[in-house]
Amino acid sequence: MNDEHPEERGTPVGRRVFLGTLALGAAGVVAAPPLQRGLEGFLGGAADKDPTGLTGLLPNGGGFRYYSVASSVPRENARTYRLTVDGLVDRPATYTLGDLRALPQTRVVRDVQCVTGWRVPRTPFEGVRLSRLLDAARVRPTAKAVRFTCFDGTYTESLTLDQARRADVLVALRMRDEDLGHSHGGPVRLYVAPMYFYKSAKWLSGITVTDEVRPGYWEERGYDVDAWVGRSNGRDDDPTS
Repeated sequence: MNDEHPEERGTPVGRRVFLGTLALGAAGVVAAPPLQRGLEGFLGGAADKDPTGLTGLLPNGGGFRYYSVASSVPRENARTYRLTVDGLVDRPATYTLGDLRALPQTRVVRDVQCVTGWRVPRTPFEGVRLSRLLDAARVRPTAKAVRFTCFDGTYTESLTLDQARRADVLVALRMRDEDLGHSHGGPVRLYVAPMYFYKSAKWLSGITVTDEVRPGYWEERGYDVDAWVGRSNGRDDDPTS
């Protein structure tokens, strides 16, 4: 038996109220991107001064969490930034931000998957294929791997040479159609599309070709060296590629 009475179904919404609600919704859509960027900027700045990493537990509209293993990270810009390529190469090089921007750019759109569980779908990254920089440096036959260092002074990562030469591994300059901000690892970060996000080292400053894989910061603390999404670290996430 239905005990609902007609008078208890609620007052009909008038045309003026309905149109006002639509207007508020439209304003929210327009305001959402700036508000989201503001929140992300606030959390990113707070994370930069938070050595505990607790800021990374806070949610934000973009879905990302902000992690840093250093108590503070210096800021680099187009005037000060330098990326070195060295090690087992015949032509070591140093790139400015302008140099990297002048090279052919590749765009990759994939999900971003963190090993801690969060995922950000369909995230565009743009930058220079790492393989292009390695080819320009003329990697020696004895080389087997690549080690990455960062201008936070602490974080490191590594890939095998075959992994580094994949077409979906970028020296990234842009994310979500904007230049990389500091909190996202800018002005330049590594982006390894098919692996968990800890492989995509932020604040990239050095690319060193080596004769063996040297475990990075988190690998020395128990994470898998080969970090394929869904096939490592005991997780079964859907692949990002």
